[in-house]
Amino acid sequence: MAAAEEPGVAAVERALSLLAAWREGEAALSLAELAARTGLYKSTILRLLASLERFRCVQRRPDGQWALGPMLFRWGMLYQRGLRLDAILPPALRRLADESGESATFWVREGGQRLCLFRADSPRAVRDHLLPGELLPLEQGAGGRVLLAFAAGPPPPGTDPVVVTLGERDPDMAALAAPVFGGGGALAGALALSGPRARLAPLAEALKPALAAAAAALTRRLGGDLG
Repeated sequence: MAAAEEPGVAAVERALSLLAAWREGEAALSLAELAARTGLYKSTILRLLASLERFRCVQRRPDGQWALGPMLFRWGMLYQRGLRLDAILPPALRRLADESGESATFWVREGGQRLCLFRADSPRAVRDHLLPGELLPLEQGAGGRVLLAFAAGPPPPGTDPVVVTLGERDPDMAALAAPVFGGGGALAGALALSGPRARLAPLAEALKPALAAAAAALTRRLGGDLG
């Protein structure tokens, strides 16, 4: 007897669970690894991979392993451009990193995590190391705390919008972050500075005004209102 057709939504969710199986730094996965991580039967995985391959979301390597495909990069670029941030944020981050001496990052919420959307590294040799596209916990670190605290919109006038964390995600690192808003008061993301705790912690209070001003300038550029 032929297997019953999967309901549309269930099939989509299974396909997405396959794409979510890859972790940072992994070039390719075997069928056995995909089965172990998703809990799906290998026969189901092969059917889903065939569909994903047709749309260039995955590609099969000569050794039989599976790698993510170029369509995901294209969708990522469309997502980034759709936020209207690609022309605005990189120069703002570079300026903030050069002026502060620490790494500047723009975070957005991605489900229960935070996504590093743009990044300008500190001009100093000793710094924290992150790349655009990395996901970190939402509940740890200044960027994630800002995304949680200001999800409902701008704070009341007179409220300090800058969050400082010392060694929360990594005991050797510190960070401070401020919210950036778009049209209608929607939270666009979190603008953050991060670096070694021993260097950044004593300067955190002094850097707060510059970070808040940079976040306010980005809010204005995005048509937002600070309230």
